[in-house]
Amino acid sequence: MPLDDCSAKPSGAGARQRELAERLSATRALSLEIAAPLSAEDQVVQANDDASPTKWHLGHTTWFFEELVLKKFLPDYRVFDERFAYCFNSYYETLGPRHPRPRRGLLSRPSLEEVRAYRAYADVHLQGLLAGTMPQEALAPIETGIHHEQQHQELMLTDILALFAANPLRPVYREKPVLPLEAPAPGQWRTISGGIYGIGHREEGFAYDNEGPAHRVLLADFRIFSREVTNGEWIAFMEAGGYSDPLLWLADGWAAVQRENWEAPGYWELRSGAWHRMTLHGLCPVEPEWPAVHVSYYEADAFARWAGQRLPTEFEWEAAFADQSSPAPSGLSRLCPAPGSAGGASSLYGNVWEWTQSAYLPYPGYKPAPGALGEYNGKFMCNQFVLRGASFATPLHHTRPTYRNFFYPHQRWQFMGLRLASDA
Repeated sequence: MPLDDCSAKPSGAGARQRELAERLSATRALSLEIAAPLSAEDQVVQANDDASPTKWHLGHTTWFFEELVLKKFLPDYRVFDERFAYCFNSYYETLGPRHPRPRRGLLSRPSLEEVRAYRAYADVHLQGLLAGTMPQEALAPIETGIHHEQQHQELMLTDILALFAANPLRPVYREKPVLPLEAPAPGQWRTISGGIYGIGHREEGFAYDNEGPAHRVLLADFRIFSREVTNGEWIAFMEAGGYSDPLLWLADGWAAVQRENWEAPGYWELRSGAWHRMTLHGLCPVEPEWPAVHVSYYEADAFARWAGQRLPTEFEWEAAFADQSSPAPSGLSRLCPAPGSAGGASSLYGNVWEWTQSAYLPYPGYKPAPGALGEYNGKFMCNQFVLRGASFATPLHHTRPTYRNFFYPHQRWQFMGLRLASDA
């Protein structure tokens, strides 16, 4: 099934409830499907401070619904286990203390069986809530909860890869699907005329609060490349000494290269004189024509400098793709990014998240939502950079031109890549 399928939307309050009930059921089932190939041991371990165990994701997404929906809108709801709030709260200061993020891998208890029972218990009550007469103000947090769990589904895949990449046996999460791969296009520059552009979400349908308010920006003429930077181009950067030339790097980036001993993208390793990379299908030879992935902002910036270009701003990126559609990822059937096809910038996002040079900051007039949901995005608007587009693991309807992903510049365990831009 796709990571998210919410195409036709029925009208009316009752129809809206039924639609959300169907989407909720499909989303909750997909999380278990993602976890299905894993052993109980796989679901406990934490690969690094950024990643989380699969079992924790399953528990946290359930806690989110319990805390923000069931406890608020189901008067006779009884919490499954009072202790779980401490285990599965992520960063919601207003909702109480929590287990430290870097130590989630120590949560051998509750057991996987208990977490699955917790999910089943919450699901029964959620479906009961949606089947009855319910306050209309419950619809928005339920929909947010669905999208929140879909975000965690992408993180589950990201964190499973991080875990298996740290395992000397190089396990295979899923067998590689047979994909009809086209010959890679050589790529071309697309010139975007300057002017005043509308930025931000301004259509019907769900969007996160950090995608608005819609506003206008003034852009100069610029160029953007028709596809992401490929592995073959990244190898050329490496062979040209890209990781050993301090003049290509921001000061913090060069410090990271020295500290972490970076010499290639994340999960790359040299085997018998050839570069390989760890994927969800195990260790595979690096495909020169596929988009480069698992690179930090620092690496993306250094590559662009080496290429004589730059990263696009997030506003340039959105202006280039605002009226275009992506080759939408097809969820679990497509666990490797496919090479881009020929054409302009329109058909070529959705393989990897693309770094921009823009700091993650609030749009003019932005105000966080009241209460705990106000902690979802706004409080992270400092010291991070925006990524646009989507990855092959991104839920289908999270793939929209206004979506603002954000990470710290040193992070690269997510499915992160880049495309080049320049002044016209």
